[in-house]
Amino acid sequence: MDAVWRGNQLGGCRVAFVPTGFAALDAALTDGGWPCGCLIEVLQSQPSLIEWRLIGPSLRALVSGGRSVVVIGHPKRPHLVGLRHLGIGEDNLLWVKVDAPSHRLWATEQAIRSNAAAAVLAWMPQARPEQLRRLQVLAQGCEGPVFIIRPIQARHDPSPAPLRLLASPLLDWKLKVEVLKRRGAALESPLVLDSVPGGLEHVLTARTRLPSVLITSKEARRALGRPAHPASIPARIADTLASAASHR
Repeated sequence: MDAVWRGNQLGGCRVAFVPTGFAALDAALTDGGWPCGCLIEVLQSQPSLIEWRLIGPSLRALVSGGRSVVVIGHPKRPHLVGLRHLGIGEDNLLWVKVDAPSHRLWATEQAIRSNAAAAVLAWMPQARPEQLRRLQVLAQGCEGPVFIIRPIQARHDPSPAPLRLLASPLLDWKLKVEVLKRRGAALESPLVLDSVPGGLEHVLTARTRLPSVLITSKEARRALGRPAHPASIPARIADTLASAASHR
């Protein structure tokens, strides 16, 4: 009877999991962390930054045994300096550069089938429900977590992923994470997580740890080019400081 769960309760604890690196998020997830052997769909409002801030803290433990993280269809070249701060060196990263949706799907299927990766991260802006369903079936035989990264526009699309999250940037190096779907009762309120990008904690000053203060000054507005929407400000500051840190 341990495998039976009620719809208004969190699921059982038989699934292996990996701590996310965020205590509040671990407490909100069914098994106390990222579940292994199932599809995890991460929706994001801002590509190429938020996914690493959300998933990155869990990767150090995953690669500690010598296995690699497989990155498929990343929209940009992975930032190796930032990944090193997450504990991922060149020997722990397998980057598969593919663009066509069919190629992304095929590469993701092969990575999951091999069950050789510590984790699989696949960027799939275009994916049909039946394709995701096939990935979910394959993921059940995978020892590590399988993350599918998709745009916020997919929020209302049907998905077989047992776990779906929507991550958005907030000011002062925080993330808002909405758990859209989990096994059991819905999570009514979003989580707010402290999330300084890897490596920046060593270069941020007391002032730059509070971008909300920066955006009130004329100097910051000129440096950031008057961004169209406040949500884009953390990303611009992160890009600027990450670039500076990489040349130190």
